[in-house]
Amino acid sequence: MPILLENPHELGPDRLVNAVAGYASCGDACVVVDFGTAINYDVVSRDGEYLGGIIGPGIEISMEALTSRAARLTKVDIKPPRALIGKTTEAALQSGIVYGFAAQVDGICGRLRAELGEETTTIATGGLASVIVDFAESIDVVDDLLTLTGLRLIYERNR
Repeated sequence: MPILLENPHELGPDRLVNAVAGYASCGDACVVVDFGTAINYDVVSRDGEYLGGIIGPGIEISMEALTSRAARLTKVDIKPPRALIGKTTEAALQSGIVYGFAAQVDGICGRLRAELGEETTTIATGGLASVIVDFAESIDVVDDLLTLTGLRLIYERNR
């Protein structure tokens, strides 16, 4: 996969592996959204070139930062909220995390589709993808094994 970065050595191997697997799965322009320590958006052109990406703070890191700096907020389980409007502090935190990150994904992916084309496929992966994807309208595919698929593809191509 051609890497069109100013300094290709800066690209983390996990991001390249996800991009390879994402492109292999759809064969067209795609965005891989990886919900890990950070939320990575890896962008691949319709020609299979790694164009670059977007990196934002991850969900767990955001929760830790918020609860460590706010005296009356404690860490809660990151899970789908029962309602948008929380009736308890725990429910309000869960709603803020889930709906806030879903809105981030939709906003960024919407802007990427405006630049790359509306047909751009968005693939979600990573440990907390399953919590967010039901609340994000821009996710087309969820693949919990995307990184492993990418590793297998790269191995097979280089044997």
